[in-house]
Amino acid sequence: MDDQNNDLRRQRDALKAEISASGNSKADGVDLERANTSIGDERLQNRNAAEPDLERVMDIPVRLTLEVGGTDMAIRDLLQLHQGGVVELDRQAGEALDVLVNGTLIARGEVVVVDEKLAIRLTEVVSASERLQSLK
Repeated sequence: MDDQNNDLRRQRDALKAEISASGNSKADGVDLERANTSIGDERLQNRNAAEPDLERVMDIPVRLTLEVGGTDMAIRDLLQLHQGGVVELDRQAGEALDVLVNGTLIARGEVVVVDEKLAIRLTEVVSASERLQSLK
């Protein structure tokens, strides 16, 4: 990167010297502003030409969580829980579960059994605009 910056500085200085030697804003048909712009445009085109490389993020692990429901309780009540105790949640029976990725709601679904394992069938995927709203 430093070599590229040094090359650009040298090119700019050479253009300035050329313009100074000619005594006007243009020298031999080369306009300093246009030359600097074309160099910058070329660098931007090279940067924009590369599509985002999604392969870099495809293997990053995320935490997928299914939220059945929740409740608020005092520590006193929490400490009195025992085996077989029942905690009432804030959801109705049969209501869709929330599917969270790293704590962000992305979908809703229902629990199903697949090959004797629990799974979830997505019934609704949250729109991108709703996901953005939840991040604010």
